[in-house]
Amino acid sequence: MAVSASSSAQQARQALARRLADLCRDAGLTGLDLAERCGWSRSKSSRIMNARTPPSADDIRAWCRACGAEEQSEDLIASLRTAEGMWVEWRRMERAGLRRAQEARLPLYQRTRRFRSYSSWLVPGLIQTESYTTAALRAIQRRRGLTDDVADAVSARRERQRVLYEGDRRFAFLVEESVLRAGIGGAEVMSGQLGHLISIAALPHVSLGVVPMRPDRERWPAEGFWIYDATQVNVELISGYLTVTQPSEVAMYADTFAELAALAVYGAAARTLITSVVDALG
Repeated sequence: MAVSASSSAQQARQALARRLADLCRDAGLTGLDLAERCGWSRSKSSRIMNARTPPSADDIRAWCRACGAEEQSEDLIASLRTAEGMWVEWRRMERAGLRRAQEARLPLYQRTRRFRSYSSWLVPGLIQTESYTTAALRAIQRRRGLTDDVADAVSARRERQRVLYEGDRRFAFLVEESVLRAGIGGAEVMSGQLGHLISIAALPHVSLGVVPMRPDRERWPAEGFWIYDATQVNVELISGYLTVTQPSEVAMYADTFAELAALAVYGAAARTLITSVVDALG
């Protein structure tokens, strides 16, 4: 598992390591005893117990067998999978194609009632036009050398966008002004996308804020992130997809969202800014 900078992922690894160490102690074994029973070096047992090296599923099975606790192996392997899932490299997430990556997030969207999204790169996926999504996913597919299932991936994202109009949900979108000026798909695609943002902003359950480009900002742009209710944050980084569930970290992202929201313009001021960008496109 890739080690992320997030303590959510690290704490999940440490919790698993503690459970394995407890099994060893409860069985009356030392790290050396366990290493001998598993046929490992002593250092491997120590690295696993101290969360310096993540175990594999086979390592966990061998560990439980050595401790006489085989009935706990599947539960511990499930904990391993949870920790692994907190950080996923793009190449792993998208190895089966972009469509699968889009579909994988649908259950999370369906169970969420309050969405907060901040973007410094692209228009958030839930409020993209079909042409904009196609251009963005096509660029990703080509850059990463993925299977060409862009049309299916676009359809999957369109299906996910239905949550914007269904159920008792609330949405708050923040985008940097630079997102509006980025040339995704060309002038015609961007013009259509910007017009769509104006329409989306008129929905009663949607808040759309634009953070203007200013020379005197005290809160600089951050990496794009989504907050789902108050329980989970997903962050799209250059190298992968981070899931944050630690309450203290979720609160940090919520505070950052509030700080950025305070810098944004809304309503008529946002429409004026978006319209000025459309005019600049010609």
